[in-house]
Amino acid sequence: MKDPYQILGVSPTATQEEIKKAYVKLAKKLHPDLNPGDKHAEERFKEVAAANDLLSDPEKRRRFDAGEIDASGAERPHKFYRDYAQAGGSPYESQGGYADFAEGEDIFAELFRRQARAARRAPGQDLYFHLSIDFLDAVTGASKVVTLPHGGTLHVAIPPGIEEGQSLRLKGKGAPAPGEGPPGDAMVEVSIRPHRFFTREGDDIYLDLPVTPKEAALGAELRAPTPTGAVLLKIPKGSNTGSKLRLKGKGVQRPGAPGDEFVRLKVALPPKPDKALNEFLENWTPDYDPRKDMAP
Repeated sequence: MKDPYQILGVSPTATQEEIKKAYVKLAKKLHPDLNPGDKHAEERFKEVAAANDLLSDPEKRRRFDAGEIDASGAERPHKFYRDYAQAGGSPYESQGGYADFAEGEDIFAELFRRQARAARRAPGQDLYFHLSIDFLDAVTGASKVVTLPHGGTLHVAIPPGIEEGQSLRLKGKGAPAPGEGPPGDAMVEVSIRPHRFFTREGDDIYLDLPVTPKEAALGAELRAPTPTGAVLLKIPKGSNTGSKLRLKGKGVQRPGAPGDEFVRLKVALPPKPDKALNEFLENWTPDYDPRKDMAP
């Protein structure tokens, strides 16, 4: 066992007040509550507490100085000191190891009180849920209901523009607190099902719109779908596959700053051979080369 005077950093002639001050200084630095997870600090605190337990007791200190007991408080060989109930033990294993310190130092007493208050006021646990929604619900917003494991329900307001994997926090809708604290929150993670013809980039919506060769060549007015309903779209003459038209404000419906919808034209031939079209094409001699820019 190490010398208790060395552990506390005091001389064998130190006064009781000097011993107490040395212990308080080391305990403030090494106390396990102030060093969570630090095994070295915990072991040092045990040594410091044991040394203080011995040297702060005038009788134990006298007997140690006289060589009657060792640094652990145990009798020297062939003797047993009946008044020492924990020979070789550590006072850190009970509250007694730093009871005098706690009584004499308000900082630790206040620390313990704060910990107790914090435990009583701790909130309940957060609960986690998953909600799968349609593409258009994410674009325009919606109200959904989540069924809880115990049979209750949560009403969830989906804001316009929510993105894949985002979570919504429902304050106070989690588990109740074990003490006096507030309930936890409910965290709802959202996944978005894909749409069969809309896609999304940020707050903008994209749509590939098939058009006939006649509509592309001569122009037309067509009904084009948007997240908020179909609108009339004017196809300019001479349009081609890849031509892009913009519908302002028809994208993600964020209040005050909605995105846009971009319509990409895709010229589509009839699914079955069309006799009139074939006859026209057979007699038509194009006066342009669509591949001229690809010449080697």
